[in-house]
Amino acid sequence: MSEIITKEDLRQFGLLLRNDIYNVLRNKSKETDLFNPKWLKSRAVRKMMDMSAGSLENLRVTGKVRYKKVLGSYYYNRKDLEKLFEDAKEN
Repeated sequence: MSEIITKEDLRQFGLLLRNDIYNVLRNKSKETDLFNPKWLKSRAVRKMMDMSAGSLENLRVTGKVRYKKVLGSYYYNRKDLEKLFEDAKEN
C-alpha cells in the first residue's frame, strides 16, 4: 500500500522543519550566553587579560569600562573590555 505525498504535506513538513531549526538556533544562543557571559567577575577578567587587580581597578575608577557591584563582587562588561583591548592593539 503506497501513500501519495501532496503539496500540502510538503508545506506542513517545511513549516515543522523551519520551526525546529529556529528552536535549535534559539537554544544555541542561550547556551553560548552561558559560556560567553556579558558580565565577567574580576578574577575572570584578570586571568583573561593577564592584568593585576590594581590595573583592573584603575580601569573601573577612570570609567573606561562599565561595571556592576553585586554582593561585594565587581562584574565588568565584556564588550567594553574587548573594545578597550582592540583599541590598544591598533595603537
